[in-house]
Formats: sequence, structure tokens, C-alpha cells
Amino acid sequence: MNQGCLILVGILVTLSLPYSHAFWRNENKIQTAVFLSPKFVLGPGSVENRFYYNVDFPKGHIAVKSFDAEVIDEAGNPIPLHETYLHHWVVVRYYVRKGVEISEFDDPRKFNESDYISARNSGICQNLGQFFGLGSETRKTSTHVPNPYGIEAGNPAEIPSGFEEQWMLNVHAIDTRGAEDKLGCTECRCDLYNITVDEYGRPLRPDYKGGLLCCYDHTQCKVKHGFEAVRRALYLRYTVTWVDMDRSVLPVKIYIFDITDSWKRSRSSTGIIAEHECKVEYDIESCDATGMGDDGCIDTRRISLGMPFGGYLIYGVAHQHSGGTGSALYREDGQLMCSSLPTYGEGEEPGNEAGYIVGMTTCYPKPGTVEISKGETLILESNYSRIRHHTGVMGLFYILVADELPKPMHALHTVVQTQDSIMVVTILWAAVALIGVVAVIAVAVHYRLKREGEDGYEAIGM
Repeated sequence: MNQGCLILVGILVTLSLPYSHAFWRNENKIQTAVFLSPKFVLGPGSVENRFYYNVDFPKGHIAVKSFDAEVIDEAGNPIPLHETYLHHWVVVRYYVRKGVEISEFDDPRKFNESDYISARNSGICQNLGQFFGLGSETRKTSTHVPNPYGIEAGNPAEIPSGFEEQWMLNVHAIDTRGAEDKLGCTECRCDLYNITVDEYGRPLRPDYKGGLLCCYDHTQCKVKHGFEAVRRALYLRYTVTWVDMDRSVLPVKIYIFDITDSWKRSRSSTGIIAEHECKVEYDIESCDATGMGDDGCIDTRRISLGMPFGGYLIYGVAHQHSGGTGSALYREDGQLMCSSLPTYGEGEEPGNEAGYIVGMTTCYPKPGTVEISKGETLILESNYSRIRHHTGVMGLFYILVADELPKPMHALHTVVQTQDSIMVVTILWAAVALIGVVAVIAVAVHYRLKREGEDGYEAIGM
């Protein structure tokens, strides 16, 4: 009888587990591809800030699950931030008329408006339309979109007739080998670059001390006298994971908030509209210049933002530069919705460079627990150390928002639960059947022993 029980249980386990596992393998299989940006060449102190059009990207109607990147050399070796600082990389979607060729190095200002259509994210800053993008923190910041959600791309219903979807990659990298002031170079201090006009030849404001306007493409940061090093070819290697888009995937929308946003509401013939002016970067004055005060030498900035959308918060992460101590998103009543803190490196190897932000923590609220209401006012906070002066820092906050929740836990999970329920019911019925078999055997044995006793044999163990 014991052997029969073991065999039955073994059969049940063998039949049930592969059925569930096979379902997961065949349903929405994760796909991965690794791509390289066009080659860029940097020498000590030089800057790369190029826009590459029609870069490689997965084809078809898909849902992106993650997008990661890092700078490598021609041999595929990761390059540490203290040699080449990755200021930022961003990926932007656009539509181009079929038959119109856009090269990797085209100037978007020269595009014919009838041939090119921007296909930006959902908001809220007009000048921050990227779908993906990070900076020095890219190696240790999770970009995973949890199930059953994904960032939709390649939807035929959204692509205008006669157009095709393409992607642009912007890489901003600074070679700090031999730099007199590595941090100053990464913060684009104008005096270190000897810059007084922007890339279009327009004079800078007298009070503009550093930022993007002083470290544009082909500028040169000051290096130590006599320092020499070879120019080298580099790439941005980016890894994309995705699944095919189907009913089991819920699309999320991308929103980017900026601590420098001086938004305001105004009235129009269609009602109240919000105007967002996102300056992207700002400076931090040192404690020595302003006095210690009561803030513990921390610069804290908070802004209120009216939400032009509603939905459920699925993911959040901040983007800060060196000196950042964290960022958070609150409701008006002070309730924390999502926070993101920096991780600073402690060594020399790529991904652990001392003094640099090598990662940002992310938040993944349980679906349905953090809802944003349309018209609600949220508070964005960005904190930086004021121990020293910083120029061109950023306080961005990326969030992914879903219009709906899984039903229940969405089709993918529902089907899995259904399969699991079927297995549980099967096992329960098998257990009932097994108990019945045991009972029948027990009765039969009892009856046989009783008969043997009646025929003159002594019953043993009964």
C-alpha cells in the first residue's frame, strides 16, 4: 500500500509541474538583444554629445521590459566613470515618412516637417521626450518593468499612414583622463572648458557658470600640463529585453518630472491648461558661500505639480548628479509615494567608481496601492549636498503609470492561476480517491483476517 501511495503521488507531481512550467515558457517569452551605438572617439578632456538617428531597436509590436546601457571600448571592456564620464544617454522615438533616409548624424533642425513626426513620451516637460535614459548611475539602476506591464512600441495603430517608427540615441560622454578637475569637467564648468558662447554661437549669460551649454560636442576640458594618452574608440552598448505585445500585457505610460519646472496654470477657450518650463539643470551653492544654516548643509528643493493624468504608479526612479542625496514624490498631505536614493561607488572598477553615483534605488509599488488622480497636486523633492559648489546638476524623476490594473492579476496571471487551480483540484480528487482505495483495502484485509480467524487461525495485529 505504501508503494502505491508513493507511485500515485509521483505521477501527480510529474504530470502537474511540467504543465505549469511549460505554460510559463510558451506564454510571452522574454527576448533579449544587445546593440552598439555608432563609434565615437575620445581623447583626454574631449566631449562627445551626438544624436544618432535610426539606431538599432527591436522590430515588431512589442512591450519593452528593460533597457540598460554602458560605455565600452572596441574590445568590449566596460570603461570606468573616472576615465569616461557618462553624463547621460537618452533614446527618443519618432516617425519618418517611408522612403525618406535619415542618417545617423543628421541635424534635426534641417528635417522637413512633413517627413518627420516626434513620438515623445506622455509628458510632462516638453523638452524631455525620451522613452529611456539615465546617466552615470546606469550600471546599477534597475529598469525592469514588472509583469504584466510593458512599455509599448511598434503599435501599427499609432504609426501614421505612410510613416515608419524609428529611434534616436543621444550619448553625452566626457573623457576625464588627466583632467585638472575631474568633477569640474563632469559638471561642465565653463571656465574649465574656456567657453563663453553656446554651440550656436550665442553669448552665455554672465551668471551662467556651468552646465550643458559649456560641454557640447567637440568641446575640450582642461587637462594637466604634459599629460598624454591615446585617443580611443568607444561605444554605448545597450541591452533591450521585450515580449511580443498581446492581451496579456498592460501598457504603461512614461512621465518625467523636473525639479526646475516652473509650471503654471492658465485659462484658454478650452478651459485650464498647464504650461511647463523645464530648465533641466541648476546650480548648488556651497555652505561656505551661504553659511551652514539649519539645513545641515543640504540643498532641498520642492515644487508642486498638477497632474494632467490619472492612473496607477508602477515604477519610479530619480536621476541626479554627484552630490545628490536623493529625491522623492509626495502627495500634498505629505504622504510618501515613491523615493529614490543614490548609491556611491567605493573603488576603481566599472560600476563601483569612488565619488560617482553608480546607481539609484527604484520603487515598485504593489499594483493598485498608489493611485494618481487627474488634477491632483503632487510634490517633487530633490536633495543635494552643499559641502561644495555644484554646477549643472539635475533633479529628474521618471515614473511609469498604468491606466488599468490586472483583472484579476491580469489574463496572464489569471490563466496561470486557473492552471494551478486545476492542479489543486486534481490533487484533491486524487487524494480522495487514494483515501477510498485505502479504505477498501483496509476493509478487505479486515474481512480476510476475520474469515481466517473463524477458520481456526489466530488474528495477528488486529
